[in-house]
Amino acid sequence: MSELVISLRPARPTDAVELAAVHDAAWREAYRGVLPGVTLEQMLARRGPRWWRRAVTRPRRISVVDFGGRLAGYAIYGPTRSPNLPQGGEIDELYIDPVMQGIGLGTRLFAAARHELAAEGHRGLVVWALADNERACRFYERLGGRVAAEANAVFGGRRCPKVAYTFA
Repeated sequence: MSELVISLRPARPTDAVELAAVHDAAWREAYRGVLPGVTLEQMLARRGPRWWRRAVTRPRRISVVDFGGRLAGYAIYGPTRSPNLPQGGEIDELYIDPVMQGIGLGTRLFAAARHELAAEGHRGLVVWALADNERACRFYERLGGRVAAEANAVFGGRRCPKVAYTFA
């Protein structure tokens, strides 16, 4: 009998290749048709294994979900970068490999990041999502997020509305 182990842990430099692969697959699934194609390809090209090896040594925390020895997703988080919102913590990115979505891994990763931020004394949490990324918006709404702010981001000359979901 074999055992399938799901674990959440800090990212390591040795995860760089898998992080790049998850990032690439998740962003293609989330942003194809939302961001201009050339812009999306440029953004993906910048986030290869070399970028991820450096990213895991920076102050912003990166946690991964390991599903049976395979990296299935990641979250980047830390103190808020949104000075106009009162929440103390922020999840910058949370992505699950598209073939692993829908089985609760994102929810577990979100809860772990939220717990760690609270344990560090960060009251409240904010997550920004592109408004046209309907799957992400539904995910944060199901978790109890409330829209607290709206703004625009510009990608490749295209204005993309984004929303801030806040959590107490």
